[in-house]
Amino acid sequence: MPTRPDGLRAAPATEIRHLEPTSPEETYVLAVDLGTGGPKVALLSATGRIAAHAFQAVGVDLTDDGGAEQSPGAWWEAVVSSARRALADIGVAPEQVVGIGCTSQWLGTVPVDGAGDAIGPAIIWMDSRGASAIRDVVRGTLNVQGYSPTKLASWVRRTGGVPSLSGKDPVGHIHFLRRHRPDVYAAAAMFLEPVDYLNLRLTGLARASHDSITGYWVTDNRDIGAISYDDGLIELAGLERATLPDLVPTGSVVGGLAPGPAAELGLLAGTPVITGTGDLHSAAVGSGAVANFAAHLYIGTSSWISCHVPFKKTDPLTNIASIPSGIPGRYLVADEHETGGACLTWLRDNLLFPDDALADTASGPPADFFAVLNDMASSVPAGAHGVLFTPWLNGERSPVDDHTIRGGFHNLSLSSTRADMVRAVFEGVALNSAWLLGAVEKYCKRPFRSLAFVGGGANSDLWSQMHADATGRTINQIADPVLANVRGAGLLTLLALGHITVDDIPATVAVKATYEPDPAAAAVYRDLLKEFVNLYEKTKGIHRRLNGRRLQHD
Repeated sequence: MPTRPDGLRAAPATEIRHLEPTSPEETYVLAVDLGTGGPKVALLSATGRIAAHAFQAVGVDLTDDGGAEQSPGAWWEAVVSSARRALADIGVAPEQVVGIGCTSQWLGTVPVDGAGDAIGPAIIWMDSRGASAIRDVVRGTLNVQGYSPTKLASWVRRTGGVPSLSGKDPVGHIHFLRRHRPDVYAAAAMFLEPVDYLNLRLTGLARASHDSITGYWVTDNRDIGAISYDDGLIELAGLERATLPDLVPTGSVVGGLAPGPAAELGLLAGTPVITGTGDLHSAAVGSGAVANFAAHLYIGTSSWISCHVPFKKTDPLTNIASIPSGIPGRYLVADEHETGGACLTWLRDNLLFPDDALADTASGPPADFFAVLNDMASSVPAGAHGVLFTPWLNGERSPVDDHTIRGGFHNLSLSSTRADMVRAVFEGVALNSAWLLGAVEKYCKRPFRSLAFVGGGANSDLWSQMHADATGRTINQIADPVLANVRGAGLLTLLALGHITVDDIPATVAVKATYEPDPAAAAVYRDLLKEFVNLYEKTKGIHRRLNGRRLQHD
């Protein structure tokens, strides 16, 4: 096998298979959404209809020092299993699948060796162990918000973002490996985003698209039509060009499905594989909100508010920027809350049904656990009888970049009930969304009239209404919201293959229900939001002192 100049042995190219057009309802693309909880795999017809889907869970290994890792091998096994179940569910023949597209949790790092095999676990977007190392990279003699002014200006002007001081992006991950796992760093021929690792498994080709690579902050994104690596930014980030994948345009064909993975998936070798996107990018498409300033709210494990915009701009103070979209030639607003729906799973696993010495081993969470939570929260009025929950369980990214802040229950009293606390968790996430909305609207210089609500959190009618009340905006609850990302990956694949246009996308996404703000509840949340933000300002120093040293690797 020939060797690339960067040391990664090049896979033999698989000839790309081209089929004659057939009926749109007899032609499908396979879409993969590798979320933090595991991959969803779906088959979309050429009209954008989801015909079948399957899911398999994958665990996350969390450590007390801020680590968050997953097994790339487990990812692939779950993708193969889910794909085979989806294909079998409707009896699709291999020749009916005309393309494959992937989306994935974004801002993760998979080190691979010269054979393209993952070296140990993947470091995912929640991992903050590179925080101390990244501070040494970005600082100077004089610093503004923790950055050297000249370095900050170079990053913001050219790429639109900066390596996060929290260490929760690939630059921080790579420097963590260099300092603390030098054997892995030395053995790595390349560092890949999770979605680009999936495409490597599919095609044997290590490539990144103009949008998937953005979180490395080493590409010049000023001209959306001519994105390329910037040697100066690579040097500023302390990275090596030889360990970065070659770039291909957004929305292009990476290569043909290689024979080995084709046999595993039950598909034909040579099936076109499209460039992958991060979950932020695919959710924007899967929400149907693809016009400029058409906004969507996503709540999965994490959460965000985003929209497409016709400009490149960065606000370092709120950690909001516009970056290359998964739609060729477009920019997308990037921001993130570390924990959204994860707050409900934390509540389940650590307070309500923990696996500890006090656990009732004869029972566990009911099968309809989240429906029960919704009912409990609905039994309590807006404001949760004064109980306030701050959802910063793994730090925060936007509108503050603070990896040491932590969440908690506030204003508990002897009369506070478990139902009050459950309601407060729902409200805390909604108030966090309202806090972020103010920053995003200021960034866009306009208010949004409505938000398309997607992700698993949008299955909750209560949360939909609560977000309308907390944000003061119309909430459009999208049908099958948990499939937004995989739908987006499939729609982007159909777009790349020429089966649909961008203008066709909104019509493929149905709205289940619309929620308008209730004036009485909105008034309660306006007052609570002031105290919510005040809690951050008053406690951030305490959390920095409590957690800064514990999360310090040096």
